[in-house]
Amino acid sequence: MANFKEIIKSEQPVLVDFFAEWCGPCKMMKPVLEEVAKKLDGKARILKVDVDKNQKAAAQYKIQGVPTLILFQGGKIKWRQSGFIDARKLNSVIEKYTKQDN
Repeated sequence: MANFKEIIKSEQPVLVDFFAEWCGPCKMMKPVLEEVAKKLDGKARILKVDVDKNQKAAAQYKIQGVPTLILFQGGKIKWRQSGFIDARKLNSVIEKYTKQDN
């Protein structure tokens, strides 16, 4: 987890999926994140963080429920949502921040 802070400081948007293996909605997010990753084509990065294995990171970002998705850019939280989100909505959120670079 040492490079987690470096990764989220990137100017490239970084979507972090805080999840747990035992979580049903987290399992539903997996194919959504895979679909979103394909469409991003390198414009943003997706990281998965298991809250049970990374309790320090989960506590630092006050993760109360999983899945919680947080979009970082330049080390700042740009967007955050807990619970399932569909690919279309997630793509539009990420697109908003990738277009700022152009």
